[in-house]
Amino acid sequence: MRSSTMSLPAGQRVAGLTMEVGASLGSRFGAVHRQKRARRVGWQIVGAAFAAMLPWAAFAELSNETLIGPGVRYRPAYDGSQSQTLELVPVVRYFGQPWFVRSTQGVLEAGARTELVPGLQAGAQLAYEPGRKASESVFLQNHQIENISAGASIGLHVEWDHSFGPVPITLLARVRQNVESARGAQADLRLSVGLFHGGPVSAGVFTQASWADAKSTGALYGIGPQQAQATGLPAFQPGGGWLSTSLGLLWSVDLNPKWVVVGSLESRHLSGDAAHSPLVERSSNSYVSAGLAYRY
Repeated sequence: MRSSTMSLPAGQRVAGLTMEVGASLGSRFGAVHRQKRARRVGWQIVGAAFAAMLPWAAFAELSNETLIGPGVRYRPAYDGSQSQTLELVPVVRYFGQPWFVRSTQGVLEAGARTELVPGLQAGAQLAYEPGRKASESVFLQNHQIENISAGASIGLHVEWDHSFGPVPITLLARVRQNVESARGAQADLRLSVGLFHGGPVSAGVFTQASWADAKSTGALYGIGPQQAQATGLPAFQPGGGWLSTSLGLLWSVDLNPKWVVVGSLESRHLSGDAAHSPLVERSSNSYVSAGLAYRY
């Protein structure tokens, strides 16, 4: 069956087709324009909501208030383990002139620091390095993997504290050398941002990237030839490089002017050679911590 358009003279058919195509394209471009305009409006709404939230900037770990108290942490036996364990941890933060001690930025550390320019601190620290206990991991026990004893490291750090309008941020760079030279060195870069403060509740977010040299990665995730024979796992000798990336949430709730409940939720992902170690059961782990601290 022929269409009515095909029965028309050639000139009229071309004109009719041109009008139909033009109308179709116009409709299509109009729909695209409406979609783009809707997206712009959507982003404007999101931006307005975020801007409205910014005045409620939190201080979370961005604060320099002195804190001390007990806490608990639910963590993996080691990064890469399927097994989880619960442990007691200190909640401590003190900044003096020049001494400091803190557990609120991923590492239990103490040392001395000085202000280079307003908002920029530099110093040296002694930090606790947790090691690894086979008794906390079913996998390590089944393969008779030896413990790595807890130890300490010495290092340097630079910290920048600033506020963009009502939003406080802290950028912390650290390098740490284990006091046992065979266990190598690590470095990390940590960014913390305050996002919310309403009544007694404060919250913020942080992200951290960590690097390790070949000695450090090998001590934690390497398997030597003799250990391979004893455990039945393949030999593995990792190199240095990117070790892990973390993303987390920080929060605090004031109970009264002197007491505060603090906590964090962290997701940590192994990277580089460490992620391919036969000792790694999973590449991502979660950390959950909470504590009660006295503010003075």
